[in-house]
Amino acid sequence: MRIKQVELSVIEQPLKVPFHTSYGTYVQRESIIIKMIEDSGAIGYGEVVAFSEPWYTEETIQTALHVLDLFLIPLILEKDIIHPSEASELFKCFKGHHMAKAGLEGALWDLYSKQQNLSLANALGGSCDAIPVGVVVSLANTEKMIQQIKQYEQEGYERFKVKVDKKRDYEIVSTIREHFPDISLMIDANSAYTIKDIDQLKRLDEFKLLMIEQPFGDREFIEHAELQKEMKTSICLDESIHCIEDVKLAIALGACRIINVKPGRVGGLTESLKIHDLALKHHIPLWVGGMIETGISRVQNIALASLPGFTIPGDISASSRHFEEDIIHPDVQLQNGKVLVPQEAGIGVEVDEERIDRLTKLKRRY
Repeated sequence: MRIKQVELSVIEQPLKVPFHTSYGTYVQRESIIIKMIEDSGAIGYGEVVAFSEPWYTEETIQTALHVLDLFLIPLILEKDIIHPSEASELFKCFKGHHMAKAGLEGALWDLYSKQQNLSLANALGGSCDAIPVGVVVSLANTEKMIQQIKQYEQEGYERFKVKVDKKRDYEIVSTIREHFPDISLMIDANSAYTIKDIDQLKRLDEFKLLMIEQPFGDREFIEHAELQKEMKTSICLDESIHCIEDVKLAIALGACRIINVKPGRVGGLTESLKIHDLALKHHIPLWVGGMIETGISRVQNIALASLPGFTIPGDISASSRHFEEDIIHPDVQLQNGKVLVPQEAGIGVEVDEERIDRLTKLKRRY
Protein backbone atom coordinates (compact mmCIF):
# COMPACT_ATOMS: atom_id res chain seq x y z
CA MET A 1 0.00 0.00 0.00
CA ARG A 2 1.21 3.47 -0.87
CA ILE A 3 -0.88 6.20 0.73
CA LYS A 4 -1.53 9.04 -1.69
CA GLN A 5 -3.97 11.18 0.29
CA VAL A 6 -5.54 11.47 3.74
CA GLU A 7 -8.71 13.43 4.51
CA LEU A 8 -9.88 14.37 8.00
CA SER A 9 -13.50 15.34 8.64
CA VAL A 10 -14.49 16.61 12.07
CA ILE A 11 -18.17 15.79 12.39
CA GLU A 12 -20.71 16.47 15.13
CA GLN A 13 -24.07 14.78 15.53
CA PRO A 14 -26.72 14.86 18.27
CA LEU A 15 -27.32 11.84 20.46
CA LYS A 16 -30.85 10.48 20.47
CA VAL A 17 -30.78 10.41 24.27
CA PRO A 18 -28.33 12.38 26.47
CA PHE A 19 -25.66 10.09 27.87
CA HIS A 20 -25.00 10.51 31.61
CA THR A 21 -21.94 9.28 33.53
CA SER A 22 -20.27 10.27 36.80
CA TYR A 23 -18.11 12.65 34.73
CA GLY A 24 -20.95 14.55 33.11
CA THR A 25 -23.55 14.54 30.35
CA TYR A 26 -23.16 14.34 26.56
CA VAL A 27 -25.84 15.56 24.15
CA GLN A 28 -23.58 15.89 21.05
CA ARG A 29 -20.80 13.61 19.82
CA GLU A 30 -17.79 14.96 17.92
CA SER A 31 -15.67 12.52 15.93
CA ILE A 32 -12.82 12.65 13.42
CA ILE A 33 -13.49 10.53 10.34
CA ILE A 34 -10.37 9.50 8.42
CA LYS A 35 -10.50 8.76 4.70
CA MET A 36 -7.29 7.26 3.33
CA ILE A 37 -6.72 6.92 -0.42
CA GLU A 38 -4.13 4.52 -1.82
CA ASP A 39 -2.27 4.83 -5.14
CA SER A 40 -4.67 2.42 -6.83
CA GLY A 41 -7.65 4.54 -5.77
CA ALA A 42 -8.75 2.14 -3.03
CA ILE A 43 -10.23 3.86 0.03
CA GLY A 44 -9.93 2.96 3.70
CA TYR A 45 -11.80 4.49 6.61
CA GLY A 46 -10.93 5.01 10.26
CA GLU A 47 -12.23 7.05 13.18
CA VAL A 48 -10.66 8.93 16.07
CA VAL A 49 -12.87 8.22 19.08
CA ALA A 50 -11.50 10.86 21.46
CA PHE A 51 -14.09 13.01 23.21
CA SER A 52 -14.31 16.79 23.08
CA GLU A 53 -13.07 17.06 26.68
CA PRO A 54 -10.23 15.13 28.38
CA TRP A 55 -12.45 13.26 30.86
CA TYR A 56 -11.87 9.69 29.67
CA THR A 57 -8.23 10.06 28.61
CA GLU A 58 -6.00 13.08 28.16
CA GLU A 59 -6.78 13.13 24.42
CA THR A 60 -9.40 15.38 22.85
CA ILE A 61 -10.60 16.03 19.31
CA GLN A 62 -8.36 19.10 19.17
CA THR A 63 -5.20 17.39 20.44
CA ALA A 64 -5.80 14.53 18.00
CA LEU A 65 -6.09 16.98 15.09
CA HIS A 66 -2.83 18.63 16.13
CA VAL A 67 -0.92 15.34 16.37
CA LEU A 68 -2.37 13.91 13.16
CA ASP A 69 -1.60 17.10 11.27
CA LEU A 70 1.98 17.72 12.35
CA PHE A 71 3.33 14.30 13.27
CA LEU A 72 1.42 11.15 12.32
CA ILE A 73 0.08 11.75 8.82
CA PRO A 74 3.51 12.86 7.48
CA LEU A 75 4.89 9.50 8.64
CA ILE A 76 2.68 7.46 6.32
CA LEU A 77 2.14 9.67 3.26
CA GLU A 78 3.95 8.35 0.18
CA LYS A 79 5.34 5.43 2.21
CA ASP A 80 5.19 1.81 1.08
CA ILE A 81 3.37 -0.09 3.82
CA ILE A 82 2.96 -3.83 3.45
CA HIS A 83 0.95 -4.52 6.62
CA PRO A 84 -1.00 -2.24 9.02
CA SER A 85 1.13 -3.37 11.96
CA GLU A 86 4.02 -1.41 10.44
CA ALA A 87 2.17 1.82 11.28
CA SER A 88 2.23 1.10 15.00
CA GLU A 89 6.00 0.68 14.76
CA LEU A 90 6.33 3.95 12.86
CA PHE A 91 4.20 5.77 15.42
CA LYS A 92 6.30 4.64 18.39
CA CYS A 93 8.64 7.58 17.92
CA PHE A 94 5.84 9.77 19.33
CA LYS A 95 4.59 9.11 22.85
CA GLY A 96 0.92 8.60 23.71
CA HIS A 97 -1.94 9.92 21.55
CA HIS A 98 -3.31 6.41 21.14
CA MET A 99 -6.67 7.47 19.74
CA ALA A 100 -5.11 9.52 16.96
CA LYS A 101 -2.83 6.60 16.12
CA ALA A 102 -5.70 4.10 16.24
CA GLY A 103 -7.77 6.15 13.80
CA LEU A 104 -5.04 6.09 11.15
CA GLU A 105 -4.21 2.45 11.75
CA GLY A 106 -7.90 1.52 11.45
CA ALA A 107 -8.00 3.05 7.97
CA LEU A 108 -4.89 1.05 7.04
CA TRP A 109 -6.52 -2.18 8.27
CA ASP A 110 -9.54 -1.40 6.08
CA LEU A 111 -7.31 -0.82 3.04
CA TYR A 112 -5.21 -3.91 3.72
CA SER A 113 -8.26 -6.15 4.12
CA LYS A 114 -9.71 -4.87 0.85
CA GLN A 115 -6.36 -5.42 -0.89
CA GLN A 116 -6.29 -9.03 0.37
CA ASN A 117 -10.01 -9.51 -0.43
CA LEU A 118 -10.64 -10.45 3.20
CA SER A 119 -13.22 -9.26 5.67
CA LEU A 120 -11.61 -7.27 8.46
CA ALA A 121 -12.68 -9.99 10.90
CA ASN A 122 -10.85 -12.65 8.90
CA ALA A 123 -7.80 -10.41 8.48
CA LEU A 124 -7.64 -10.07 12.28
CA GLY A 125 -8.11 -13.80 12.85
CA GLY A 126 -11.78 -13.83 13.80
CA SER A 127 -14.12 -16.62 12.82
CA CYS A 128 -17.60 -15.89 14.24
CA ASP A 129 -20.48 -14.94 11.96
CA ALA A 130 -22.42 -13.23 14.74
CA ILE A 131 -21.57 -12.01 18.23
CA PRO A 132 -23.72 -11.41 21.32
CA VAL A 133 -23.74 -7.81 22.48
CA GLY A 134 -24.36 -5.79 25.61
CA VAL A 135 -25.63 -2.30 26.23
CA VAL A 136 -24.84 0.61 28.53
CA VAL A 137 -27.54 2.05 30.79
CA SER A 138 -26.74 5.69 31.48
CA LEU A 139 -26.96 7.21 34.96
CA ALA A 140 -30.44 8.46 35.89
CA ASN A 141 -33.07 7.99 38.56
CA THR A 142 -33.68 4.30 39.24
CA GLU A 143 -37.16 4.30 37.73
CA LYS A 144 -35.81 5.59 34.43
CA MET A 145 -32.91 3.11 34.51
CA ILE A 146 -35.33 0.23 35.06
CA GLN A 147 -37.36 1.38 32.07
CA GLN A 148 -34.19 1.49 29.97
CA ILE A 149 -33.29 -2.07 30.98
CA LYS A 150 -36.81 -3.33 30.18
CA GLN A 151 -36.61 -1.82 26.73
CA TYR A 152 -33.11 -3.18 26.06
CA GLU A 153 -34.06 -6.62 27.35
CA GLN A 154 -37.00 -6.70 24.93
CA GLU A 155 -34.63 -5.74 22.12
CA GLY A 156 -32.48 -8.77 22.91
CA TYR A 157 -29.39 -7.40 24.61
CA GLU A 158 -27.64 -10.06 26.69
CA ARG A 159 -25.50 -8.02 29.12
CA PHE A 160 -26.26 -4.76 30.91
CA LYS A 161 -23.64 -2.27 32.06
CA VAL A 162 -25.11 0.24 34.48
CA LYS A 163 -23.43 3.57 35.11
CA VAL A 164 -23.49 4.39 38.82
CA ASP A 165 -22.70 7.24 41.16
CA LYS A 166 -20.83 5.96 44.20
CA LYS A 167 -23.23 7.85 46.47
CA ARG A 168 -26.12 5.81 45.08
CA ASP A 169 -24.49 2.56 43.99
CA TYR A 170 -26.15 0.27 46.54
CA GLU A 171 -29.56 1.85 45.98
CA ILE A 172 -29.25 1.57 42.19
CA VAL A 173 -27.99 -2.03 42.13
CA SER A 174 -30.36 -3.36 44.78
CA THR A 175 -33.38 -1.81 43.04
CA ILE A 176 -32.35 -3.18 39.65
CA ARG A 177 -31.75 -6.64 41.11
CA GLU A 178 -35.22 -6.63 42.66
CA HIS A 179 -36.71 -6.12 39.21
CA PHE A 180 -34.19 -8.20 37.23
CA PRO A 181 -32.80 -10.98 39.45
CA ASP A 182 -31.28 -13.01 36.59
CA ILE A 183 -29.87 -10.58 34.03
CA SER A 184 -26.12 -10.40 33.39
CA LEU A 185 -25.39 -7.17 35.24
CA MET A 186 -22.25 -5.11 35.75
CA ILE A 187 -21.55 -1.61 37.03
CA ASP A 188 -19.20 1.20 36.03
CA ALA A 189 -18.56 4.42 37.96
CA ASN A 190 -15.68 5.56 35.72
CA SER A 191 -12.98 5.50 38.43
CA ALA A 192 -15.10 7.38 40.98
CA TYR A 193 -14.03 5.20 43.93
CA THR A 194 -10.83 5.21 46.01
CA ILE A 195 -9.24 2.50 48.13
CA LYS A 196 -11.03 4.07 51.13
CA ASP A 197 -14.28 2.81 49.60
CA ILE A 198 -13.27 -0.85 49.74
CA ASP A 199 -15.90 -1.78 52.35
CA GLN A 200 -18.57 0.01 50.35
CA LEU A 201 -17.61 -1.96 47.26
CA LYS A 202 -17.55 -5.26 49.15
CA ARG A 203 -21.23 -4.76 50.01
CA LEU A 204 -22.00 -5.17 46.31
CA ASP A 205 -20.83 -8.81 46.35
CA GLU A 206 -24.32 -9.84 47.43
CA PHE A 207 -25.77 -8.89 44.04
CA LYS A 208 -23.75 -11.44 42.03
CA LEU A 209 -22.56 -8.91 39.48
CA LEU A 210 -20.75 -10.07 36.37
CA MET A 211 -18.04 -7.50 37.15
CA ILE A 212 -17.23 -4.06 38.52
CA GLU A 213 -15.47 -2.02 35.85
CA GLN A 214 -12.53 0.22 36.73
CA PRO A 215 -13.53 1.34 40.25
CA PHE A 216 -10.22 3.16 40.91
CA GLY A 217 -7.90 5.48 38.97
CA ASP A 218 -6.20 4.32 35.82
CA ARG A 219 -2.71 3.82 37.30
CA GLU A 220 -3.89 2.30 40.59
CA PHE A 221 -2.93 -1.30 39.82
CA ILE A 222 -1.87 -2.07 43.38
CA GLU A 223 -5.16 -0.75 44.77
CA HIS A 224 -7.14 -2.82 42.28
CA ALA A 225 -5.14 -5.90 43.26
CA GLU A 226 -5.94 -5.29 46.92
CA LEU A 227 -9.63 -4.89 46.12
CA GLN A 228 -9.72 -8.04 43.97
CA LYS A 229 -8.29 -10.08 46.83
CA GLU A 230 -11.12 -8.83 49.06
CA MET A 231 -14.02 -9.30 46.63
CA LYS A 232 -15.82 -12.28 45.14
CA THR A 233 -16.99 -10.10 42.26
CA SER A 234 -14.57 -9.88 39.35
CA ILE A 235 -12.79 -6.57 38.80
CA CYS A 236 -12.48 -5.46 35.17
CA LEU A 237 -9.84 -2.95 34.08
CA ASP A 238 -10.67 -0.39 31.42
CA GLU A 239 -8.86 2.98 31.67
CA SER A 240 -5.84 1.23 33.23
CA ILE A 241 -5.09 -0.72 30.05
CA HIS A 242 -3.23 1.40 27.50
CA CYS A 243 -0.91 -1.26 26.08
CA ILE A 244 0.18 -4.86 26.45
CA GLU A 245 2.65 -3.88 29.20
CA ASP A 246 -0.29 -2.77 31.33
CA VAL A 247 -1.89 -6.19 30.83
CA LYS A 248 1.32 -7.89 31.93
CA LEU A 249 1.39 -5.73 35.05
CA ALA A 250 -2.27 -6.41 35.84
CA ILE A 251 -1.73 -10.17 35.49
CA ALA A 252 1.41 -10.15 37.64
CA LEU A 253 -0.34 -8.23 40.44
CA GLY A 254 -3.67 -10.00 40.20
CA ALA A 255 -5.33 -6.63 39.69
CA CYS A 256 -8.31 -7.96 37.72
CA ARG A 257 -10.01 -11.06 36.35
CA ILE A 258 -11.49 -9.43 33.23
CA ILE A 259 -10.19 -6.86 30.72
CA ASN A 260 -12.08 -4.40 28.53
CA VAL A 261 -10.31 -3.73 25.21
CA LYS A 262 -10.99 -0.51 23.32
CA PRO A 263 -8.85 -0.20 20.18
CA GLY A 264 -8.81 3.59 20.47
CA ARG A 265 -7.55 3.51 24.05
CA VAL A 266 -4.72 1.03 23.36
CA GLY A 267 -3.51 2.57 20.09
CA GLY A 268 -5.22 0.44 17.49
CA LEU A 269 -6.15 -3.03 16.31
CA THR A 270 -2.55 -4.28 16.23
CA GLU A 271 -2.07 -3.66 19.94
CA SER A 272 -5.55 -5.07 20.59
CA LEU A 273 -4.45 -8.33 18.94
CA LYS A 274 -1.36 -8.52 21.16
CA ILE A 275 -3.52 -8.01 24.25
CA HIS A 276 -5.97 -10.65 23.01
CA ASP A 277 -3.25 -13.26 22.55
CA LEU A 278 -1.72 -12.64 25.97
CA ALA A 279 -5.08 -12.67 27.76
CA LEU A 280 -6.07 -15.88 25.97
CA LYS A 281 -2.85 -17.50 27.14
CA HIS A 282 -3.64 -16.54 30.75
CA HIS A 283 -7.35 -17.46 30.52
CA ILE A 284 -8.53 -13.89 31.14
CA PRO A 285 -11.91 -13.15 29.53
CA LEU A 286 -12.09 -10.09 27.28
CA TRP A 287 -14.81 -7.87 25.91
CA VAL A 288 -14.82 -4.92 23.51
CA GLY A 289 -15.80 -1.59 25.04
CA GLY A 290 -17.70 1.19 23.33
CA MET A 291 -16.99 4.90 22.95
CA ILE A 292 -20.33 6.17 21.56
CA GLU A 293 -18.68 5.84 18.17
CA THR A 294 -20.02 5.96 14.62
CA GLY A 295 -20.58 2.88 12.52
CA ILE A 296 -17.01 2.95 11.18
CA SER A 297 -15.50 2.16 14.57
CA ARG A 298 -18.51 0.05 15.50
CA VAL A 299 -17.94 -2.45 12.67
CA GLN A 300 -14.20 -2.51 13.43
CA ASN A 301 -15.11 -3.39 17.02
CA ILE A 302 -17.42 -6.13 15.78
CA ALA A 303 -14.58 -7.59 13.72
CA LEU A 304 -12.28 -7.57 16.76
CA ALA A 305 -14.96 -9.14 18.97
CA SER A 306 -15.18 -12.10 16.57
CA LEU A 307 -11.83 -13.39 17.91
CA PRO A 308 -11.98 -16.35 20.33
CA GLY A 309 -10.74 -14.51 23.43
CA PHE A 310 -13.71 -12.13 23.47
CA THR A 311 -16.11 -14.28 25.44
CA ILE A 312 -18.17 -11.55 27.17
CA PRO A 313 -20.74 -9.51 25.19
CA GLY A 314 -19.25 -6.10 24.47
CA ASP A 315 -20.61 -2.56 24.28
CA ILE A 316 -21.44 -2.92 20.59
CA SER A 317 -25.04 -1.83 20.51
CA ALA A 318 -27.09 -1.15 17.39
CA SER A 319 -26.51 2.12 15.51
CA SER A 320 -30.00 3.24 16.55
CA ARG A 321 -28.94 3.14 20.21
CA HIS A 322 -27.23 6.54 19.91
CA PHE A 323 -27.99 8.06 16.51
CA GLU A 324 -31.08 8.73 14.40
CA GLU A 325 -28.96 7.95 11.35
CA ASP A 326 -25.50 6.38 11.18
CA ILE A 327 -22.82 7.17 8.57
CA ILE A 328 -22.69 3.60 7.23
CA HIS A 329 -24.99 1.39 5.13
CA PRO A 330 -26.27 -0.98 6.26
CA ASP A 331 -26.16 0.28 9.81
CA VAL A 332 -25.47 -2.04 12.74
CA GLN A 333 -28.65 -3.84 13.73
CA LEU A 334 -29.53 -6.25 16.51
CA GLN A 335 -30.88 -9.66 15.50
CA ASN A 336 -31.97 -11.99 18.31
CA GLY A 337 -29.50 -10.42 20.74
CA LYS A 338 -26.58 -10.54 18.31
CA VAL A 339 -24.99 -8.43 15.59
CA LEU A 340 -23.76 -9.95 12.36
CA VAL A 341 -20.06 -9.79 11.54
CA PRO A 342 -19.65 -8.14 8.09
CA GLN A 343 -18.33 -10.64 5.55
CA GLU A 344 -17.46 -8.31 2.67
CA ALA A 345 -13.87 -7.19 2.11
CA GLY A 346 -12.54 -4.55 4.48
CA ILE A 347 -14.91 -3.15 7.09
CA GLY A 348 -17.69 -4.63 4.98
CA VAL A 349 -20.08 -1.66 4.86
CA GLU A 350 -20.60 1.38 2.65
CA VAL A 351 -19.63 4.74 4.16
CA ASP A 352 -22.15 7.52 3.54
CA GLU A 353 -19.96 10.36 2.26
CA GLU A 354 -22.93 12.70 1.75
CA ARG A 355 -24.03 12.36 5.36
CA ILE A 356 -20.45 12.93 6.55
CA ASP A 357 -20.33 16.12 4.48
CA ARG A 358 -23.59 17.34 6.06
CA LEU A 359 -22.23 16.73 9.55
CA THR A 360 -18.73 18.12 8.90
CA LYS A 361 -17.53 21.17 10.85
CA LEU A 362 -13.94 21.08 9.58
CA LYS A 363 -12.22 19.26 6.74
CA ARG A 364 -8.50 18.91 6.00
CA ARG A 365 -6.72 17.20 3.10
CA TYR A 366 -3.10 16.04 2.98
